[in-house]
Amino acid sequence: KGTGGYLEGLIESVDGGKVSVKLNESKEVKVFKEDQVGQVNPPKFDCSDDMAGLTYLNDACVLWNSVVRYINQLIYTYSGLFCIAINPYIRFPIYTQRAMEIYMGLRRSECPPHIFGVAEQQYQGMMNNGKNQSILITGESGAGKTENTKKVISYFASIGATGKKKEGEIGLEDKIVQTNPVLEAWGNAKTVRNDNSSRFGKFIRIHFNTAGKLCGCDIESYLLEKSRITQQQSVERSYHIFYQLLQPHVPTMKAECQLGDDIYDYIYVSQGKVTVASIDDNEELEMTDAAFDIIGFANQEKWDCYKITAGVMSSGQVEFVQKGRDDQAEPGDLNYPTKVAACFGIDANQFLKAFCKPKIKVGTEWVSKGSTCNNAANSVAGIAR
Repeated sequence: KGTGGYLEGLIESVDGGKVSVKLNESKEVKVFKEDQVGQVNPPKFDCSDDMAGLTYLNDACVLWNSVVRYINQLIYTYSGLFCIAINPYIRFPIYTQRAMEIYMGLRRSECPPHIFGVAEQQYQGMMNNGKNQSILITGESGAGKTENTKKVISYFASIGATGKKKEGEIGLEDKIVQTNPVLEAWGNAKTVRNDNSSRFGKFIRIHFNTAGKLCGCDIESYLLEKSRITQQQSVERSYHIFYQLLQPHVPTMKAECQLGDDIYDYIYVSQGKVTVASIDDNEELEMTDAAFDIIGFANQEKWDCYKITAGVMSSGQVEFVQKGRDDQAEPGDLNYPTKVAACFGIDANQFLKAFCKPKIKVGTEWVSKGSTCNNAANSVAGIAR
């Protein structure tokens, strides 16, 4: 098709490198180059679970099989070792505890394609071979990487749960699952194509003992998109936590973090969208706050995270003025610098002095140098990032 996609038809004749095809839809005969024409699989292969089993594996056949499965609300399809997922942009009830139990202990071919099937295959590989296993989740923005990662963690947490717990006791599996709200609050943001896009990569290592039970987890994150902290496009938003801090779920939040009520008072985080239709920031704050407690953060540690974040958010309001004819930057209104310094737990005067008259090392001595208003403001943004 001129607009993309493929047309179905019957081959009328082949002349050298050119093929005449009678199209099924319009009944007209068109001539194509031989390398533009591919065979069609028999109808019995439509909606195939594993595309490695298709007779013909050209682009059109792979896309057609994916489309047929997607229309039938089957969003997972195997292709050899791979599992292809197509984001339906609605929630399907296929990630329940009952769904997990269906896949536990079964081979991949014994159940319909699912991310749980992939997770179970890796778990069995680890238990049977005694070797580390890896799952790589990749795709473009909005493909469903974040959601599928959460489902894999939930599955391992369920299959590796350490038996019965006392009522109200928090197990290791609960702590591992609850890392998600914290990571998403500080690392996810709205983009043009995705309301909850992870703006960082993460390597999650889950540890099991010889009995196959969970015994630990560590997460390495890297390449956080730091430019988003101080600048956003008009249709995007900064990280979720900045907007959660102004929500009412934690009554003392604004007072402790020295924040106002209006998000537009903070230039760093209000250059694009400030609300997202699919996200309730107050509900997300509730989940983030609860996750800190479940993971085991001390109350002071939790508030330190909130205050540092609030300080970064308020840093955009730190202003510098030029006095006299020289270009030397001087502190402007002290309202926001005082709040930022309090959030960071440092002295406000030393904080401002570091930007107005930064020290550089010359030989073996430290020398103060002047700074323009523009340079000072850029330095503040650099520290915020």
